[in-house]
Amino acid sequence: MARAQYGAQAVVGLRGSLPNPFPRTIGPNAGKYLQEVIDSGLTCDMVGRFEKAFAQELGVKHCIATPGCTPALAVLAAAFGFAPGDEIIVSPITDYGTVQGLIRENYIPVFPDTAPGTVNMSAETIAPCISDRTRAILAVHKTGLVCDMDPINELAARHGIIVYEDACQAVFSRYKGRYAGTLALAAGFSFDSEKTLGSDVGGCVTTSDDGLAERLRFIGHSRGGEMIPHFGRAHTAPGYAHRMTQSTAAITLAQLEIIKPQVEKRDHMIRLLTRLLGQIPGIVPLPIPEYVEVYSCWMAGFSIAPGVFKCSGEQFADQLAKAGVSGAGQGKYYLMPAALSFLQEKAAKKVYPYSQPPASRSYHYSADSCPNARDFLEHFIRWSTFCEKYEEDHCELAAQLVAEVAERNRA
Repeated sequence: MARAQYGAQAVVGLRGSLPNPFPRTIGPNAGKYLQEVIDSGLTCDMVGRFEKAFAQELGVKHCIATPGCTPALAVLAAAFGFAPGDEIIVSPITDYGTVQGLIRENYIPVFPDTAPGTVNMSAETIAPCISDRTRAILAVHKTGLVCDMDPINELAARHGIIVYEDACQAVFSRYKGRYAGTLALAAGFSFDSEKTLGSDVGGCVTTSDDGLAERLRFIGHSRGGEMIPHFGRAHTAPGYAHRMTQSTAAITLAQLEIIKPQVEKRDHMIRLLTRLLGQIPGIVPLPIPEYVEVYSCWMAGFSIAPGVFKCSGEQFADQLAKAGVSGAGQGKYYLMPAALSFLQEKAAKKVYPYSQPPASRSYHYSADSCPNARDFLEHFIRWSTFCEKYEEDHCELAAQLVAEVAERNRA
């Protein structure tokens, strides 16, 4: 069995002509903040300092720090307290971390299709999936492209449904003057080493809802434990100890201090790269909607037009990696209805929570259930080594390498 690798381990041995995020650029105050943690004998509140700083930069009331993005979204799922068999609508193109918490809470993920030609779902694709068991919509801003949130929020309001965000790849992306992570009730973020705001690891939940923030700390940090006089801790809810460490908070705080210029540079470079790729016949860059004012791009990508090339998307990506675009490949595994084989089996066998009750109907997960997303990923090529180290000449070189591979493979 070959286990999945993450962070720096996932890119060990990659070779190419373009920048690699590792070694990461580290904020100059990281050593100072780590020393404070050590000198204080672990008594300084570095986590609290980070939470306050991130909330202030984002413009929200609360930041609840966690050890990673998967725990952040798991704590959110638990804090909502929905019933087993309740449905959460979530983008079909995402990562397992988005849905892990839903599955552990015995909610049922429902995957709408993506909007044609893109990685994100839309209000139009979500609407047919709403049922009387729908409790929330989890909008994933894949690659850093923000979903068109106003129509999604309007749709949810009509049905009395919660909306929250997976902003793990979209830190400081800006939508109509507002940051990703401030566009709904709450949001989860990632500070894992490979992400845009890359620390050693880490994540957080943000919200401006006081009641939800307290619930998140109770469930996520205090393990659902209350202090009872003359007794001590009584666990009145199943909870977690998903607390960020002081050392992670120190590094992440230092990274926060340098992130804004890096995001602005990523936005400039991905827009340049998009223009250059768009000039190559048969190459369709990932579209950047007008409502995305700042694209905090974590992953560059494009599609090859069907019928234009004599090779598959996988073959094109392999040739591109060998030509010098390190990390070039496909992301078919991002299609959750196809990637979650254990969920396919549970749904097919009607194993709890797919038994009736608590489920209200039968469910089926496969690539064919989201044909837009399936077909998009069949032709989509991306590299997750896109980073703030890119300069204009790197964008020109990347486009040149794509053009050379394209010319070799024209039908």
